[in-house]
Amino acid sequence: MKPVRLMKVFVTRRIPPEGWAALARAEDCEVEHWDSDEPIPEKELERSVAGAHGLLCLLTDRVDKKLLDAAGANLKVISTMSVGVDHLALDEIKRRGIRVGYTPDVLTDATAELAVSLLLTTCRRLPEATEEVRSGGWTSWKPLWMCGYGLSQSTVGIIGLGRIGQAIARRLKPFGVQKFLYTGRQPRPQEAAEFQAEFVSTPKLAADSDFIIVACSLTPATKGLCNKDFFQQMKKTAVFVNISRGDVVNQDDLYQALAGGQIAAAGLDVTTPEPLPTNHPLLTLKNCVILPHIGSATYGTRNTMSLLAANNLLAGLRGEPMPSELKL
Repeated sequence: MKPVRLMKVFVTRRIPPEGWAALARAEDCEVEHWDSDEPIPEKELERSVAGAHGLLCLLTDRVDKKLLDAAGANLKVISTMSVGVDHLALDEIKRRGIRVGYTPDVLTDATAELAVSLLLTTCRRLPEATEEVRSGGWTSWKPLWMCGYGLSQSTVGIIGLGRIGQAIARRLKPFGVQKFLYTGRQPRPQEAAEFQAEFVSTPKLAADSDFIIVACSLTPATKGLCNKDFFQQMKKTAVFVNISRGDVVNQDDLYQALAGGQIAAAGLDVTTPEPLPTNHPLLTLKNCVILPHIGSATYGTRNTMSLLAANNLLAGLRGEPMPSELKL
């Protein structure tokens, strides 16, 4: 009897246990992986992916024409353990007839929780306050010392009222937000109705919002969207938060806006590059809170993401419908 040829799968990193267990159970696959929590070097990835039928990658892995050429004609499925796909050369992938799986929905709640946490941390100056306690700056109660900005009766602007944007608005509503504004490619009246959110232009959102949260996808249209002009339109008391992708924001312009008192504060879970160099000017500012891209970082969410990514990959290799396929 002729032995069944195993399909080669390469995984670019250690992934959470539920996803790894699903791959390990797949008797029709030979699974190899980069056994580290750190990203695989580019040359090593090119070598390891050669001849692979399936690739499970992360958002830190750039899958471009060069890597696809290194993989060769066997490659049929790419599964990314992310909702964002800006690291994938989608036009080239589509041209080669490769199917793509991704992980939407499962990280919505965790990312929305992080967005609200980051907003509150930034507007109430929590890292700055903690440092005052540690450094001895806390001497007594003072009427205006360490004052920040509250959400009650405020206007919140959300750039991108998709799944995550809606989940953020849903969590902020009980804080007493008076009005929600949103902008995007087109109005979304059905989704906006829950929050009585008003669709406005980007300049109007910038000018009228007390708090702005960026939750859109990175596209050619949104790259550099939040720039000098955008920050100049914002209120001096406004707080800016980005949990989408670093390239949506011009960080040089953001630094100037924060350093010059043009806006009150900013909270970032995403930057360009990642990780942000420790000598970056933004890290010198007290009114800028920066996190290391931890939007989906709960144990439950990351395990669910890894399992979905594994199931997408296996289904694609077997010619079956993927649980979450990106239609190219």
